Amino acid sequence: MPVPASSNLRIFVVDDEPLIAMTLSLILKQHGYEATSYFTDPLLALAAARRDAPELLLSDVRMPSMDGIELAVQVTTFAPLCRVLLFSGQATASDIIDRAGQNGRDFELLAKPLHPSLLLQRLSSFAAAA
Repeated sequence: MPVPASSNLRIFVVDDEPLIAMTLSLILKQHGYEATSYFTDPLLALAAARRDAPELLLSDVRMPSMDGIELAVQVTTFAPLCRVLLFSGQATASDIIDRAGQNGRDFELLAKPLHPSLLLQRLSSFAAAA
């Protein structure tokens, strides 16, 4: 799926599995997105976001040291325009997303395994809205 020429979304990819983080970042770059940063440690992603906030955070939900939802909450606290797209292979993650929504957070959840065409479709709609 082609990306609109105006798509310059700065995306942070965060997953504690290095192969997944790197692969997602490469797929995004190949389709014209500015996914220059991928992280396997959510605490490092948070520190980087404080220096240069992403426009979109693409993160796994279940990770050690900090889950993706807590990462998203913290990033959107100091970067309120950052959009969030979370992914998880665990059904219970949707319950956590629901709780985040009850606290005023609007995060979208995709299921793992994350198919590239679905991811690109969602990002295309984010880029169009930006």
